[in-house]
Amino acid sequence: MLEIVYQDDHLIAINKPHGLLVHRSSIANDAKEFALQMLRDQVNRHVSPVHRLDRKTGGLLLFAFEKDVEIAMHQQFQNGEVQKKYLAILRGHAPEQLDIDYPLAKENGTIQEAFTSFVTLKRAELDIAFGKHQTSRYSLVEATPTTGRMHQLRRHFAHIFYPIIGDRKHGCNKQNKFFKETWEMTTMLLHASELTFLHPVTKQEIQLKAPVQSEFLRVMELMKW
Repeated sequence: MLEIVYQDDHLIAINKPHGLLVHRSSIANDAKEFALQMLRDQVNRHVSPVHRLDRKTGGLLLFAFEKDVEIAMHQQFQNGEVQKKYLAILRGHAPEQLDIDYPLAKENGTIQEAFTSFVTLKRAELDIAFGKHQTSRYSLVEATPTTGRMHQLRRHFAHIFYPIIGDRKHGCNKQNKFFKETWEMTTMLLHASELTFLHPVTKQEIQLKAPVQSEFLRVMELMKW
């Protein structure tokens, strides 16, 4: 059963598990379960996702029950009117806060502006040697992207050399291997924690929050956060 964090007559939001695809995709033929079908069967109603989350990203995923609400929410996301917040665990001691203004290329080569700001919430230094270093350093950050580009947070954090732990495509393979061998952890530690938007029907401000899931929490406990 999916964890439902919000539901009214028009919208429903879940806390998507890490590793679950939103819907069927030709690039992930190995998948047998999809959030769209699981939620539809769980609530016995047609649902449509109004934004995207990567397969490996956990957290808030919003669906609409009706087509006009789906279109209205798509528009809010496209216009940058939805405030999104994410939690991520990074390699290294990240700056206290930073604005990342770094354009990203689409698959067809088109360059798009991309902007992310983040604040560092916690830092840890484990007494475990890694590579040429005597200790291992990590940071818990809260990131606020104001654009919604493909893999934006993953690419932005890799760009500033503080990659997200567990990100195989854009992250640090040595750290990913270290986490797998040391703690049997393969989850990408990126979690969509908050969404704030104007309800398209009631016109009220809606703020949704989703707690981190077990693997993310387990790493936080390892870090003594």
